[in-house]
Order: sequence, then structure tokens, then C-alpha cells
Amino acid sequence: MGNICCTACIDTANVGVVERCGKFDRLAEPGCHIICCPLGEAVRGTVSLRVQQLDVHCETKTKDNVFCNISVNVQFEVIREKVEDAYYRLTDPARQINAYVYDVVRSTVPNMVLDDVFSAKEDIARNVKAELAKAMDKYGFSIIIALVTDIRPAANVMNAMNEINASSRLREAAIQKAEANKLTSIKHAEADAESKYLQGQGIARQRLAIINGLKESVINFEQDIPGISSKDVVELMMLTQWIDMMRDIGQTGRQTVFMPHSPAGMADVTAQMRAGILQGGAATLQ
Repeated sequence: MGNICCTACIDTANVGVVERCGKFDRLAEPGCHIICCPLGEAVRGTVSLRVQQLDVHCETKTKDNVFCNISVNVQFEVIREKVEDAYYRLTDPARQINAYVYDVVRSTVPNMVLDDVFSAKEDIARNVKAELAKAMDKYGFSIIIALVTDIRPAANVMNAMNEINASSRLREAAIQKAEANKLTSIKHAEADAESKYLQGQGIARQRLAIINGLKESVINFEQDIPGISSKDVVELMMLTQWIDMMRDIGQTGRQTVFMPHSPAGMADVTAQMRAGILQGGAATLQ
């Protein structure tokens, strides 16, 4: 048998193609096979049934005239029932798949602007898979999936896109900062207005209490001490307040500049205040 036959071993996940006298005869499954060489039988080759991947890099132009390189990964396998077609009908399946990928990419991407290309990766991959599946099925190949793995425009275009993005973010940050400063200024102004309003209320109440106290003191003096007029009482009270003020200033421990004055001047101040009050009352009556 060794003189008229020979053996051939087919590896797992492969199928051997056996010819007789140059014509396809049968497929050889994985394992050891006896080949009758005198009858012209020979194993011409094997076809892998494993899933294969082909990386395709295509350069194309977008609708806004930007050239970019698009990388597409195609995963495919031989259909078990069409091993004969896969072996005999295509000389180089990889080149055939490359041609279809180029055709689909270069007919799809030129209809999109660059920004849309990035967001339409799945649409491009879906078109590539559909076109390849339809074209390669008759040759015995099944397209499992097509993936757009990279979209890379020219370096200067990428730098320009990054600068646009950075400028947009800086503009947004400036707007947000201005809005924050505006809100802070408004809040400070509202707080300052509220503070001044409350201070004004406090001062008004303080002056009202002082006036009521002075009024009560003048009345008490006139009732308790005969012969003392309200004018004398007011002058005495102003002199007392002047002495208290001088004492308080002296206790502060700070350097203070005094204008020339004397306690006797309180009568003049009182007279001026009284004249102003009377003038204001006369103007109101008129």
C-alpha cells in the first residue's frame, strides 16, 4: 500500500481540498486521509474555517474637503457548505474585501462633514457590513462584523479642532465666571442695602428715645425746681453731654485733633439750634 498510496493529515478547523487528475474531487475533514497517488489524487490546499480579521486603512475626503484616514476591521469566515467556492472562485479574498471596503467608505464619507463622520461611525460600519455580506456570500464568505476603529484627519486639522474646542470651553468658563460675579455683586448690594436700612431704623429709634428722654427731663426740671426755664435745662443737658463726650474721647487712647472751643459756646450752639427749629416751624405755618 505504501507504494501506491500516501497519507495526508488535515489540521483541526481546516478542510482539505482533494483533486483527482487536476479536477476537484472531494473535501477532506480534519484527521488522517489516504490519498491514492496513482489515480492522480492530491491534496491541493486547505481552507481555514476559523474567524479571520482583515484591517483596512482607507484615505478619503469629507464633504467639507478634509482628508482623513479611516480604519475598518472586518471579521469574516468561510461558509462550511461553500468551501469549494471560497477556494476556487477567489484568488485573493483579502484584496477583494479591501476593494469593497474602499468602495463603501469612499461613497459614504464624502457626503458627510467631518464632525458628522465621527458621530456616524456605526452607520459607516453597518453599510460596509451590508455591502460586503451581499457581495461575498456568493464566493463562500460570511461577514460577521465590520468595525470603524479609527478616524484620523490630518494633524493640522486635529490641532484646529482641539483649539476650537478649547476656545469654546474657555468662553463658557468666562461666561459662567461673569454670571457668578454678577450674582455675588447683587447679593452684596442687597446685603449692604438691608444693613443700611436696619442702621437707619436703629438711628431713628435712638434719636426718638433721646428726644423723648430730653423732653421728660425738661418737664421734670421745670416741675421740681421753680424758677428754672426750659432753656436753662437744655443748656445744662448739652453741657453734661459735652463733658461726657470729652471723657469718652480721652479714654480711647488714640491721638485726637480738637478744634478751638469752650464750654461757654454751648449757649451759642443752643441758640442756633433753637433759631433753626423756629424758622422751620414758621416756614411750615406759611
